[in-house]
Amino acid sequence: MASLVLKMSVSLDGYVAPIDGSTDWIAAGGSDDALSWTVETVSNAGAHLMGAATYAGWATYWPSASGPFAKPMNEIPKVVFSDSLASADWGETTIAAGDLAEAITRLKRERSDGYLLAHGGARFARSLVE
Repeated sequence: MASLVLKMSVSLDGYVAPIDGSTDWIAAGGSDDALSWTVETVSNAGAHLMGAATYAGWATYWPSASGPFAKPMNEIPKVVFSDSLASADWGETTIAAGDLAEAITRLKRERSDGYLLAHGGARFARSLVE
């Protein structure tokens, strides 16, 4: 059974994003060790899990991106949790609708290759632990 891991960037003062929604602060001041750890964590996932808002931004960015995160983000299967998303055109993506807890339990049982890596902001993370 796969484990569920939440990967979420949080500033030292507890913020997930500034009021304007920008994400520039995430990469600011990162060390080489932090980059290596993050690339390894993203690359060893059995599946990437995300909410619809994260999917919407990433599906337009990652397919044409380069750098150390592009390959694992594009090649590792992705699951987007949404009750309103009708299709997912980013390769290796499936849509999970309905009860989040049931979907996570099913995915944990079905996958034995790596862990389920949940990416996201406060709303998605909160729904994972409720």
